[in-house]
Amino acid sequence: MYAVIALGYTMVYGIARMLNFAHGDVIMVGGYVAFVMMTSLGLPALAAICAAVVVCTLLGVAIERVAYKPLREAPSLAVLITAIGMSYLLQNLALLIWGSAPKSFTSVVSIEPLRLFGGQLVVTGETLVTIVTSAVIMVALTLFVNKTKVGHAMQAVSEDKGAAQLMGINVNATISLTFAIGSALAAVAGVLLCSAYPTLMPTTGAMPGIKAFVAAVFGGIGSIPGAMLGGVLLGIIESLSKAYISSQMADAIVFGVLIIVLLVRPAGILGKQTREKV
Repeated sequence: MYAVIALGYTMVYGIARMLNFAHGDVIMVGGYVAFVMMTSLGLPALAAICAAVVVCTLLGVAIERVAYKPLREAPSLAVLITAIGMSYLLQNLALLIWGSAPKSFTSVVSIEPLRLFGGQLVVTGETLVTIVTSAVIMVALTLFVNKTKVGHAMQAVSEDKGAAQLMGINVNATISLTFAIGSALAAVAGVLLCSAYPTLMPTTGAMPGIKAFVAAVFGGIGSIPGAMLGGVLLGIIESLSKAYISSQMADAIVFGVLIIVLLVRPAGILGKQTREKV
């Protein structure tokens, strides 16, 4: 789950160099849209997922145009504060629209759980779908960025916005597309998250979003394979910490491991060191 969310994070940061802390709340919006489509309108799961992807994609583009585009040349601190403000805005809008009472989310996965070792190890259908989904997204994003003309434009914008614009690349459209892709991935992550943990509320995406950001930094933020690796490793560390050390200390252990990794490799496991030209 962390890997799916981290892929959306690293997509935006890798191209636009912006930390979109509202990403976790876009996940929450995706969950609510799918919930409304299935419960109030009676749509099938696939149609609900498609609706969530469309709404979150439009929301991501709107957030970029309204909140981030005016700050394109502003200091990074201003962008960070705006991202945090947008996160709280989305949470409170969800609170006003859907209320604070938790919603019971019906899983969109109908696959039977996988039972191994005579039933001692049970892997749920939601887990299997999430693993496959994260792998497919990672491969698709890697091919898209490295093999397509739009992907090459994204790499150019990531490297140098000014030079990319001089070469005829529409920087604003490229960054908007990046936010659209990241937000579409957030919708998928929201549906999978609510299927695995079927309680939906306005703060549903907050902590998973923060941990997925940690996973992206852990693996090397800006690196698509790094986001996948960081998410998987973060989940393994958290699960083993809860099982063998302490469930209350699991989060502290996760962040402690992150600090140690960044002390050894400041760019993350698969991240690349970049040099500042002065």
